[in-house]
Amino acid sequence: MPSMGVVNEAPAAFRSSNDRPGPVALIRNAVTDVWSRRRLIRYMVRADVKKRGVNTVLGNVWWVLDPLITMLIYVLVMTVIFQRSTPDFPLFLLSAMVPFKWFTATVGSSTNAVSGKQSLITQILFPKIILPVTLSLSQIVSFLFGLGVLLFVWFFAYHDHVTWQVVWIPLIAVVQFTFVLGWTFILSAVTVFYRDVGIVIGHFMRLLFWISPILWSFMEVAGRGARLQAGLEGIERSFGLPTGILFGFISLNPISQLIESYRKVIYGELDRIDLVTGLPSEDGTLVWTDAVPPDFEMLAIVFTSGIAIIIIGTIIFKRVEPAFAKVL
Repeated sequence: MPSMGVVNEAPAAFRSSNDRPGPVALIRNAVTDVWSRRRLIRYMVRADVKKRGVNTVLGNVWWVLDPLITMLIYVLVMTVIFQRSTPDFPLFLLSAMVPFKWFTATVGSSTNAVSGKQSLITQILFPKIILPVTLSLSQIVSFLFGLGVLLFVWFFAYHDHVTWQVVWIPLIAVVQFTFVLGWTFILSAVTVFYRDVGIVIGHFMRLLFWISPILWSFMEVAGRGARLQAGLEGIERSFGLPTGILFGFISLNPISQLIESYRKVIYGELDRIDLVTGLPSEDGTLVWTDAVPPDFEMLAIVFTSGIAIIIIGTIIFKRVEPAFAKVL
């Protein structure tokens, strides 16, 4: 008897065969499938967007209220209970939470993008890759509502932060979409065979929230870098992990770089300044500086890795796609 959460057909679906198309053919087929069904994808995106507010009294108004309520909760906890003193903390927080929620909502929902459409897949013959594509596009709509709230707060409540650097937001969003899309292909395909993946991703997202610069920034911990690194090394020794792997992951994970990019062009940067001398100091007071352009080199790295993940994810998805109907 197979163990719960694992389907025996998965290994067969992953095994290579001489009569199967190669990676290039799989990618070409995927592009053709998506392009030829673009009208269907557009219809499914609209249907998914409309469906979200059907069973609530306020309907799509929640798309505006949700980021505001979430921000207010964290602002209350961090400023009142933990005495957080970051300048203009609501804007600091919202500029990170909106893109992070876009990421978590898309990746978290991707585990159900195919496995949750059992009746559709088993009864209708169609290219299944349009399911994660539809999911990814529909989540953009939610992000745009959250971004609208963010820009409204930014312009009317924190006009001191308003600069032309905001024009870089579309570029950062394109990089983020590219990075996320490939993961939706991989996770939506793998979860069909291994349902436990959805549970693991849920826990991973909680971890990612705390190790990404949402409630904090890299500048805030700069003066405590040695202590932070020593604490992480203690955790690594406890679990037998290579020394430095956790600190490297926190510093280099792509989500951190994307969040920092949004924050740079909307909020600005935090710096520690000695108020007496006016010079930078590790023990100085946190102050914000004017918005600056994002780190284009780092964005290029994230974008390139996103393209690579899309290619890998497309190959995996198209390789196992024929087994979906049998497994579901």
